[in-house]
Amino acid sequence: MHFNVLIIGSGIAGLSLANRFDESVSVGVFTKKEEAESNTNYAQGGLAAVMNLTKDSYEKHVQDTLTAGDGLCDEKIVRMVVEEGPGVVKDLLDWGVKFAKYSENNKEFDLGREGGHSERRVLHAGDITGREIERALVETSRKKPNIRIFENHIGIDLLTTHKLKIEKENKNRVIGAYLLNKKTGSVITVGADAVVLATGGAGKVFLYTSNPDISTGDGIAMARRAGAKIADMEFYQFHPTILYHPEAKSFLISEALRGEGGTLRLKDGTPFMDKVHPLKSLAPRDIVARTIDFELKRTGDECVYLDMTHKSREFLEKRFPDIFKTTLSFGIDMSKKWIPVVPAAHYLCGGVLTDESGLTSIENLYAIGEVACTGLHGANRLASNSLLEGCVFAKKAFESAAALFKKDSGGNCATKGKMAISLPKWKDFGLTGGDEMIVVSHNWDELRRTMWNYVGIVRSDKRLERAKRRIDNLISEIKEYYWNFKITTDLLELRNIAEVANLIITSAISRKESRGTHYNIDYPNKDDKNYKHHTVL
Repeated sequence: MHFNVLIIGSGIAGLSLANRFDESVSVGVFTKKEEAESNTNYAQGGLAAVMNLTKDSYEKHVQDTLTAGDGLCDEKIVRMVVEEGPGVVKDLLDWGVKFAKYSENNKEFDLGREGGHSERRVLHAGDITGREIERALVETSRKKPNIRIFENHIGIDLLTTHKLKIEKENKNRVIGAYLLNKKTGSVITVGADAVVLATGGAGKVFLYTSNPDISTGDGIAMARRAGAKIADMEFYQFHPTILYHPEAKSFLISEALRGEGGTLRLKDGTPFMDKVHPLKSLAPRDIVARTIDFELKRTGDECVYLDMTHKSREFLEKRFPDIFKTTLSFGIDMSKKWIPVVPAAHYLCGGVLTDESGLTSIENLYAIGEVACTGLHGANRLASNSLLEGCVFAKKAFESAAALFKKDSGGNCATKGKMAISLPKWKDFGLTGGDEMIVVSHNWDELRRTMWNYVGIVRSDKRLERAKRRIDNLISEIKEYYWNFKITTDLLELRNIAEVANLIITSAISRKESRGTHYNIDYPNKDDKNYKHHTVL
């Protein structure tokens, strides 16, 4: 198979990029599960963009982003993303996304406010914003004859000119990828003129996460193995409020609730954020998550509580229909009862290093969305900037990749400077059977527990060194399994989260300070003199 553009991932970044290409450019979208299964689909809060210039401004959004990023944002990138916001929102509206408005006849959007924002600027669709965006993007892509979507495929490795030892190629250029068909167990080779990683995050590297099961850092691991630069992996954002209930699997309680006046309380009712930060319960996520972690260790309590009882049931059911319905199913009427919450791994601020077009250090390889490190988030992402980033960098990657293609006299796409390269088929020497799946399952659990216990919200040199030793041992075991047993989804995902875990630990060890989402008790202060820079591996 060959496509002009191969996109791995089907969230907001991947699909909004695919939808921009005209019918002369062939696009193959490969996604791990069903096309709508992604971190985008689980996004409750919304998309931050300056839509009301009488009450808000680009400058305010820029400054809020820079403040949250704690000194590591690339200001040029921040300004570009913020100023592109209204334009990409218009594109989403054109593709059929229905953001909430104050009333049916009113053209003014119902803008929410979240942690770290100085104004209301978060477009939403109730508390299922991601689901609504994904619905519209999937419907649009299905109507376009040049887009083919392949579900249940997981990327294995990228094919590059260096990997294939093509002597006349001095630059390392991507030319395709190996992907596993999860249903048949067969590996396919897909060639492409441009490859785009839009694989999302890596929350499953930690024991507790708000992410879906597919978030195993595949794109980052594939890029790393291909020789791409990776940056800022120590900055993993923990969402402060995940529903604490034995039957609830990592259900996110959106920050938008605190944007509507929700108060975080201890079991005895104390509003513990009031003395910690001027924004109180709406402080940036890293501060809230760290404070909750401290309070849980201090008190021995299993959770803290979010109080929304100041709002009526009618308001909560209308503004947060999915959260209200879900919490009610667990016996919590949030108009009358406090919601028990705990922190969990939520968003990776680092990733595959890119330029302002989403282009990585490997020629013709792009990374967009959570898999990328663009310079927007710095040491801590501002709430609801992620969907905005995915849209803006999809547009920038389109503008860059479109230059690779020109139309011939017949109006068809002809790739500029395309080389005819025969791609090798996958050779599977692995064996099946034995007890390898039991070992894979054990290693998966040990790795995630190690990361949660030693590389979580609060870190120390001893904890990081202990984690490094354990992960190194696991990686050597995993390599042995990988080369001796038949490829499976479980084995691939384990291999990838081990790679990501190693990148996170290595980056965290090298940063001898505390900044943003990286907090080390051995270096509790920020050190601008020595560490106001990106960690590039």
